[in-house]
Amino acid sequence: MIQPGERTPAPEPLVLVQDLANTVDLEMERDQLRSPADLTDFAAAHGLRLKFNAEDLAEALEFREALRDVCQAHAGVDTPAASGVVLDRLLAQAHLRLVLGVDGSAAVQPAEGLNGLGALVARMAADIAASVVDGTWPRLKACAADSCRWVYYDRSPAGRSRWCTMALCGSRNKMRQYRARN
Repeated sequence: MIQPGERTPAPEPLVLVQDLANTVDLEMERDQLRSPADLTDFAAAHGLRLKFNAEDLAEALEFREALRDVCQAHAGVDTPAASGVVLDRLLAQAHLRLVLGVDGSAAVQPAEGLNGLGALVARMAADIAASVVDGTWPRLKACAADSCRWVYYDRSPAGRSRWCTMALCGSRNKMRQYRARN
């Protein structure tokens, strides 16, 4: 049987965002971010040398859930107002800079001197900005099943997928709808 994590990962630059959102498995009740050290290990696995404290961890968990809510909005679910407040607060601290290359290229990057959660959020903000430009951001979605909410990249031709996999959450939803009708 296909597990949510077995889908093809999102393209760069959305991998870090997807991976943070998927550090918790709601169905299995497993959270990979239980301590500041876990968050430090997560960042290191993504090439970021950052240190985190207990406050950073608490805010990172808030940020993760708010990101999942926004990704679920890409699948047609309204984002709770509280998630917007969390995102506004944390993204306001994500100082970015525009870097222009001698070849005419342009990129948004985290500002120098950031550390801890500010640096992590800035990296993800820069990645999201790049994905908005290349059109991939709306395809990063969270499963519409409340018991799942796994973040996946919608590679369907029409971009209308609502489930992490049809084999799991999509089939469960269809079965619930069938039973409700009969």
